[in-house]
Amino acid sequence: MLVGPTASGKSALGLFLAEQLGGEILICDSTQVYRHFDIGTAKDPPALRQRVPHHLVDLCEPDEEFTAGDYLRLGRQALEAVSARGRLPVVTAGTGLYLRALLEGLSPLPPRSPELRARLQERAEERGPEYLHRLLARVDAASARDIAPRDTPKLVRALEVYFQVRRPRSELFREGRPRLEGYAVSRLGLLPERQALYERIEARVEEMLEAGWLEEVRRLRERFPDTAKPFSFIGYRQLVAHLCGELSLKEAVKQVKHETRQYAKRQITWFRKEPGVAWLRGFGDDRVIGGAALNQILLSLNLEERK
Repeated sequence: MLVGPTASGKSALGLFLAEQLGGEILICDSTQVYRHFDIGTAKDPPALRQRVPHHLVDLCEPDEEFTAGDYLRLGRQALEAVSARGRLPVVTAGTGLYLRALLEGLSPLPPRSPELRARLQERAEERGPEYLHRLLARVDAASARDIAPRDTPKLVRALEVYFQVRRPRSELFREGRPRLEGYAVSRLGLLPERQALYERIEARVEEMLEAGWLEEVRRLRERFPDTAKPFSFIGYRQLVAHLCGELSLKEAVKQVKHETRQYAKRQITWFRKEPGVAWLRGFGDDRVIGGAALNQILLSLNLEERK
């Protein structure tokens, strides 16, 4: 299992390990489950997916709802299938909640309430998603720390749970969860030096734009409404604003880089709480991975026998 912030090199290292150790890759990312949104979610290109099987990517349409519970169900099915083939599951995780669901399970939550959700959505439209975030911070501080201030769908769900049962979602998550059993889980974390990480983030945003990200957004808006969930993701949201004439391209790109850096900070905070992680601090350029790196990784994970 590989954890770490965006642009830390998880995808490249995951591919390398899968090829060296006879594995298949399980993507643990809440943005890559949506089909068609490819460049801005940093999906591996088809050529790399042909080299090593990738699972848990392109699972639903942009206008469909996908939850951590869905990921729990499909993720464990994928784990069983890969293991049954005698292959090593290599999980590359950028979404902490999905990883928690996969490893620890999820407590039963109250069903969705269309009426309550509609009221909360209306408040978000009237006062902005930050209003919901402030409200959540008062009733469920732990969830508020884990949810971005502008992530309206997650804010609505967290508040919906609280107002239905008068208990924080974070508290419910700790109760009665069906933990993953039958697997020896090895955890490896990538933690580049902070300035190097920021430089990687900025370079990757520029690479995505050069690869046609803006054109991808323009094309997707012809097929799906702006209310589709993926258009709220970092980057897509700003490029939609640019295409609507609300931001210049320069300002949109500046905001994308800033919000991505902030997101990386939240990922680091989350994964530092993950138990038993062997951290590779300042790990080298993800384009240069070789035998020495493999030896270091195997030593960290106590997997020398798989070499």
